[in-house]
Amino acid sequence: MPKDKKTKGLFNYDAKVSFKELAPLGLQHVAAAIAGIVTPGIMVAKACKLSGSDTTLIIQTSLIMAGIATLIQLFPIFRRFGSRLPMMMGASFATVPILLIIGGSYGIGSIFGAQLIGGLVVLTMGFFLKYIRILFPPIVTGTVILSIGLSLFPVAVKYMAGGAGSATFGSVQNWSVAIVTFIVVFTLNYFGKGLFKLASILIGMIVGYILALTMGMVNFGPVQSASFMQVIPPMHFGIRFDLIPILLLTIIFLVDAVQSIGQFTATTMGAMDRQPTDRELSGAIMGKGLINTLGSFFGGLAVGTFGQNVGLVIETKVINKYILTFSSIFLVVAGFVPKVASILTTIPYAVIGGATISVFATIAMTGIRTIVSAGLSSLNVGIVGLSLAAGVGVALSPNCLAGFPAWVNTVFGTSEVILTTILAVILNLVLNIIKKPEKAQATKG
Repeated sequence: MPKDKKTKGLFNYDAKVSFKELAPLGLQHVAAAIAGIVTPGIMVAKACKLSGSDTTLIIQTSLIMAGIATLIQLFPIFRRFGSRLPMMMGASFATVPILLIIGGSYGIGSIFGAQLIGGLVVLTMGFFLKYIRILFPPIVTGTVILSIGLSLFPVAVKYMAGGAGSATFGSVQNWSVAIVTFIVVFTLNYFGKGLFKLASILIGMIVGYILALTMGMVNFGPVQSASFMQVIPPMHFGIRFDLIPILLLTIIFLVDAVQSIGQFTATTMGAMDRQPTDRELSGAIMGKGLINTLGSFFGGLAVGTFGQNVGLVIETKVINKYILTFSSIFLVVAGFVPKVASILTTIPYAVIGGATISVFATIAMTGIRTIVSAGLSSLNVGIVGLSLAAGVGVALSPNCLAGFPAWVNTVFGTSEVILTTILAVILNLVLNIIKKPEKAQATKG
């Protein structure tokens, strides 16, 4: 990775950088995250049967909360709520399956009531994290990171094909745009220099977008119908407390917190060549709990770490805080100006998929690197292999949990990450924390 005088500051967290350096790299993070930020809101709005105006409001709050959550991570509140690490935050895909069930059965007010309680629980978890961090050593976080990468591969491929459910899904047109985008990103990333190399994702997306535009794949309808300014009213969707939604969402929040630990670890390991400190991880989780709690009052869905942006940081090694500060401010402004947000939503899925598949590959390889750093003892091999076998196996076997209540399948059968994470924690506890001391004592005796 080049570190000449013109770009050296990009690899320093606190260094001042010029606008011409931070703007393209900041926009690159926005471009990589935008679809992931707005899509969960659209899905939840449909499940809750919201009106068009309320759907727009959900998208706006998703953008605003993503920007604020990222700023909290970059500039911790009271030096406790936030990690001070280069992490992009946005609407959490891990919570979407549960949100769809809650929204369809209980209504959107119940979603935000459960989010309020779940956010407080996660905040408390972050406060005590240093006492339970023993449960999340590199072998666990590496396994979680690898499962995140594996779970994102189908997402990238479906995007390249045009987005699941699209009328043109799998068409030659979509694949042509995706492949051209990928070739540009690949060429610049491995053969480019300076900012051309660092902004490879953004440049690839611009080329892909222009190609899609010439092929009639870009729909400007949302831009024409969007207003220029929109104020976000508090408590617009209300808050209702129902026991089942609270329990379900709190469980998902706790699992997602472990996933976030893996993402933050991937960032420091991949881009900074070190493990995160207890204070950084504690602040990361507390900051996440805080923004989810506040978001429940303004209609902002739960936020989580963004794997594609983690991969972007790892791939470029650019950790300067002002890059993501630019991205955050852009998202907040876009949230208050629907016209800006609507332009971003016109990016075709094929472009996003072609630009991000290499990023997802980087995440998976970072997981493998973290696992290897922990050592491939027979116990560690068992932890990784069994966790992935169960997590990936169940997620790729539709209806294998059909005999259980629907929520069991929703929690454990819809994502490789959740079951893999739970099993990795349990198996590490059994094999590396309980078994090892017994073995050492038997040997001593």
